[in-house]
Amino acid sequence: MADAVVLVHGVLMTGRELALLSRRLRHCGFAPVAFEYPSRQRDLRQHARALVRFVGNLGAPVVHLVGHSLGGLVILQALSLQPDLPPGRVVLLGSPVRGSRVARRLAGYPGGRWLLGRSIDALLGDVPGWQAQRDLGLIAGTLPLGIGLMTGGLSGRHDGTVAVNETRLAGAQHAIEINTSHTGLVFSGAVARQVCRFLRHGQFANPGTAH
Repeated sequence: MADAVVLVHGVLMTGRELALLSRRLRHCGFAPVAFEYPSRQRDLRQHARALVRFVGNLGAPVVHLVGHSLGGLVILQALSLQPDLPPGRVVLLGSPVRGSRVARRLAGYPGGRWLLGRSIDALLGDVPGWQAQRDLGLIAGTLPLGIGLMTGGLSGRHDGTVAVNETRLAGAQHAIEINTSHTGLVFSGAVARQVCRFLRHGQFANPGTAH
């Protein structure tokens, strides 16, 4: 029986953007399913509780979790609320676990807080740390194309929306960078291959040699 993989989308997304990643994970031998949630209309804890229920309703013995951007923060909060979810590995794609400077800039613009909705506190850094006893992998993008080019506030390596150093999480022993943009993280074949490898083995391949 194939291991289940729950894919969690980011803010201002619907989950449909994960279709290509889902198809690639299925080709890797997993059973992916998207968790869809109203990213702007509820806060992080509400999203997390809904994710806990969603995972429980799957009834699967193994459930891996893969989150893009805000989706990764939802996963962290869910594991903080319910650490005894079914065993599985976790991969975060461009998740601003240390807070997002771009979100902070947007919050200062007229309509910015409305745009980000009730998830804004999480994007500003109100996220639990890593306590779970399971393998955790972090993937950050380094192609600087995204909304951050308009808002400013980014420095160093970044994916156009989230800086690499904003994705770093204490306790995570596995972290790699891939030359793709923030949105591109869910469409990149290289990212999909790395996610597959991590879910299988608990470690990433060298970015230049992943198959």
